[in-house]
Amino acid sequence: MESNYNPDVLSCLANLSNDEVFTPPAVVNKMLDMLPVELWSSSKSTFLDPVSKTGVFLREIAKRLMIGLAKEIPNVQERANHIFTKQIYGIAITELTSLLSRRSLYCSKRANGALSVCTAFNSEEGNILFSTIKHTWERGRCNFCGASQEVYEREDIMESHAYQFIHTNNPNEIFNNMKFDVIIGNPPYQMGFGIEGANSSNAKSIYNLFVSQAIKLNPRYISMITPSRWMTKTSQGIPDNWVDEMLQSHKFEIMHDFLNSNDCFPGVSIMGGVNYFLWNRDYNGKCKYYFHYSNNKEMMERFDYLDATNSGIVIRDPKSYSIIEKIVKLDGEYYNISNNNLSGLVSPKHFFDNGIMLTSNWKDYRLEKDDIYNVKYYISKSFNSTSYGWISINQMPKNTEVRKFHKVYIPAANGSNEIILGQPFHGEPNSVCSQTYLVIGYKEEHNLDEDKCENIISYIKTRFFRYLVSIKKKTQNGPRGVYQFVPMQDFSESWTDEKLYAKYGLTDEEIAFIDSMIRPMK
Repeated sequence: MESNYNPDVLSCLANLSNDEVFTPPAVVNKMLDMLPVELWSSSKSTFLDPVSKTGVFLREIAKRLMIGLAKEIPNVQERANHIFTKQIYGIAITELTSLLSRRSLYCSKRANGALSVCTAFNSEEGNILFSTIKHTWERGRCNFCGASQEVYEREDIMESHAYQFIHTNNPNEIFNNMKFDVIIGNPPYQMGFGIEGANSSNAKSIYNLFVSQAIKLNPRYISMITPSRWMTKTSQGIPDNWVDEMLQSHKFEIMHDFLNSNDCFPGVSIMGGVNYFLWNRDYNGKCKYYFHYSNNKEMMERFDYLDATNSGIVIRDPKSYSIIEKIVKLDGEYYNISNNNLSGLVSPKHFFDNGIMLTSNWKDYRLEKDDIYNVKYYISKSFNSTSYGWISINQMPKNTEVRKFHKVYIPAANGSNEIILGQPFHGEPNSVCSQTYLVIGYKEEHNLDEDKCENIISYIKTRFFRYLVSIKKKTQNGPRGVYQFVPMQDFSESWTDEKLYAKYGLTDEEIAFIDSMIRPMK
């Protein structure tokens, strides 16, 4: 490395908080590369970053416009003044990021300061706005973003995270009904605690609200970087109908999808990876979709509708298509009919508990069986706590008849990226479980016995099964919907990967791919 190398300061900043994950300049420029080149040579193109953090999007846009408008506006100062006052706009997410963004764009935290590279502003804020916004509470939640009043109703000196762009019914009013050609940025991902993807009941995804608000402004183009879990309907708090609306619009012209978030945000773990996209108001067609495997070791591309299978989600990994096609050839479009895929056997969450009794932290059970406390109660998968106890039938708030069945219990939230699922086990008659587990075979019509339960367990433990679960399961949470792409089998026999690979005619290459993605389950 040359001794006089000066790194870009915006590539060196540490993230301020979990919702203020800064976008590296290299990623910003890849997003800008998706936009039509003619935008950079037009003095009428307008750009908005509605979630400005470091100002890196605005700065990189300014660089391109300064080059593209050199012929039209030869004078450097006149060109800079025009670009900064007429073409580039931002809304900061906090007071601190407003100062940082102005410093990045205007080279001064005050737009009209003596050191500002723009000499045409009369105000300190310039075109990068920040206003302290209050949440609008109703029944303990914010009407706009869903934030918890208990958590986010704070003193004025504390940051409330009431983001200006989404806390209004009319975003046009923020910039006096100005029309934007491009809305671009990296929105906050959630309201809650922990990095996006943490298994927290307090965390609620909100990045969809920024996308919807941007669409409401009717720009020509939208480009944002978000977690990828929305595409598989596994993002907490994002309605399925919002995903359906996005996929049915066919306005995603380009999408880069990264399996590992570290490939965009070094050192930041976002379960399920991230993506950035180009949404085109005037486009209605197939998407140029690029799937980046971990550490950018490999990239695959396809040109198709995002929901090419009409399954209601994006099958992100293109290598999955050939495997699914072979299953469909034998079983039909099994993933659209719950009775033909394993999700039809899997119970909803909280099957036995009512939110108070039989929860994983409920303590009113016995350690020893007796005449009254004689229903086996599986509590937790943790090795550091009691795995089961005993309850009376009178303590069961619902679904009491299911205790009589043979069934399979499987953790509702477990599994590393390579294992996918937690260990299943046989649930003998006269047993129930806490919310820690889902129940496979929860209806009398499922008609399971001990042998069939063991055969279901053998199926779950195959790499084939868990790879098909991984198509949709992108977080620790594993509700019954993640079994959508797992075909039903004849559970009068046990299953191995070898039998399944032969049944569906998988190639050596497809088998090697599954084996490389999924580790054996002990």
